[in-house]
Amino acid sequence: MNWEDLLSLKRFGDTNKRLRSEQDETRLGFEVDYDRIIFSSEFRSLQDKTQVIPLSETDFVHTRLTHSLEVSVVGRSLGREVGRRLIEKHPHLKTIHGYRPNDFGAIVAAAALAHDIGNPPFGHSGEKAIGEFFKTGEGKRFKDELSDKEYADLCTFEGNANGFRILNRSRAGREGGLRLSYATLGAFTKYPKESLPQKPTNAISDKKYGFFQADKIVFDEVAKELGLLKRDPNNSSRYARHPLAFLVEAADDICYTIIDFEDGINLGVVQEEFALEYLIKLVGHSINSSKYHQLNSTEDRLSYLRALSINTLIKEAVEVFMNNEDQILDGSFDHALLEKCRYEAQINDIIKLSVDRIYNSHEVIEKEIAGYEIISQLLRSYTKAVERLHIGSPSNYDKVLVKSLPESTDLSGSDLYEKLLDICTFIASYSDRKAVLSFKKIRGFQLS
Repeated sequence: MNWEDLLSLKRFGDTNKRLRSEQDETRLGFEVDYDRIIFSSEFRSLQDKTQVIPLSETDFVHTRLTHSLEVSVVGRSLGREVGRRLIEKHPHLKTIHGYRPNDFGAIVAAAALAHDIGNPPFGHSGEKAIGEFFKTGEGKRFKDELSDKEYADLCTFEGNANGFRILNRSRAGREGGLRLSYATLGAFTKYPKESLPQKPTNAISDKKYGFFQADKIVFDEVAKELGLLKRDPNNSSRYARHPLAFLVEAADDICYTIIDFEDGINLGVVQEEFALEYLIKLVGHSINSSKYHQLNSTEDRLSYLRALSINTLIKEAVEVFMNNEDQILDGSFDHALLEKCRYEAQINDIIKLSVDRIYNSHEVIEKEIAGYEIISQLLRSYTKAVERLHIGSPSNYDKVLVKSLPESTDLSGSDLYEKLLDICTFIASYSDRKAVLSFKKIRGFQLS
């Protein structure tokens, strides 16, 4: 892979090549990507979606929206520093093509901003609830009517793939979805493969999948333009990652490692003395002891240690990326950047404590259970309506239920898979509270 192709400014529908040297410096194409994402309705719904604590009543706990904004900020720093060092190493990127360090930062920031845009309500339990409905629940009845890959898309419903669908899905008046640059779409796709085969290797890019069968042609076009390497000659839709996807992943890893941990402390499920001990192990070399001991509140101490921790891990991720640039470009490096940094042991200690004290806390588990029931009920109702509509015998209730779908949902086609996927995408678009409200209305608990 080469940087000239990987930094493509091309968008859906372009007939002429977009050159970096011809860009308006006051509004670069990569910065337009960021704007289009942040003004989208799908991004706004993240303000009421679970990050760690589902339906939390507290003000300071992160939602998917605040998490995404923070990841984009960290991603911008990672991209700019990597961009600066890459241009020093490959000066022709600037002298011939006109790229600047901030271009790399803008691409990573935009991709990071969108990284959770396809996630369902109730956190990762929302993904699991959709998948299990089709794998072991009532949705299992559709198995014989779908191809293996189509059925796998539903049984292992993936927020990353749904995000790619949201960003690119055409509808009347919005051909090509948000029409982001192909460089940003490449950086967004951490798992550039289809749902089958599942985990063909232990490589990080094979851990999940990044696009549905319905969007395979779109991704193949993006991959071709960017020059992504094919990983499997027998599988035309399994690729090496776009190099900047490693930075998007690192930004996410940094934020959820440090900031989810901070949320646990603010909620009281992780004691401050534990936090201080774990974070100081990570940043002890850079603490200004005089300044630190002047901080009187838990909040201020945590804020100081969080900033040092994020800065430390940004520097580490940049070093790992630059030390492995050649292997990243030839597709032979396939690890999360933080897995190869000096602080892997400290990071794993923090994550283990977060899993024990936060992710497995009673509050999280109890609300995830409620999320399972809510999503299962919504799928049960809508898939029955779609199924009867598909065979031409909808009930009056089915017709009313279908009318509640957004106008952008087109159920007029003949493809059952597309209709079921549209229902999953629709339910995944709900915020946590909107899902609860819809559940209550369908069950007749709330009529106004």
